[in-house]
Amino acid sequence: MMSESIESLLKSGQTSLNLGNPKDAMVFYDQVLAIDPQHIEALLKKGHILGKLARYQQAIIHYDNVLSQEENLLALLNKGLAHHYIGQCDVAIDCFDKVLKDKPKNTTALYNKASSLVKSGRIDDGLKILSDVIKLDFSFKAKAKSDIDFEGIRKLNEFKEITI
Repeated sequence: MMSESIESLLKSGQTSLNLGNPKDAMVFYDQVLAIDPQHIEALLKKGHILGKLARYQQAIIHYDNVLSQEENLLALLNKGLAHHYIGQCDVAIDCFDKVLKDKPKNTTALYNKASSLVKSGRIDDGLKILSDVIKLDFSFKAKAKSDIDFEGIRKLNEFKEITI
């Protein structure tokens, strides 16, 4: 009975998300977490919503709760992004490195690591990784051109060579 209730709440939450109603979705995930405070999917989804609402510190708490239960690459990626957005680039890079330890060619982790490196002032290291990720997935070339994190280096020849 309880698992049916949780499944129903999760589906309702996902439907709300799909319809563009993250705050409504959060109500459903909160209900799941009231039943099972350690529910991985609800913690991940709520963390994701909190991140979209720029409530990064709260999102990190949810990702840490997931990571205290299991190794979870999505939680690590999203935790890294949350730290990136609050300017904690070294912590973000550490999260991305943990993902890359298991999945060395994970393009999302590589791209975000490059972004965090550039944001933290390690431009050469960031550009090297950005170049590598573009070789793995050409779509990151266009993404980098419009990414605000690369705005300060767009005029550099090294950046232009990678993205043109």
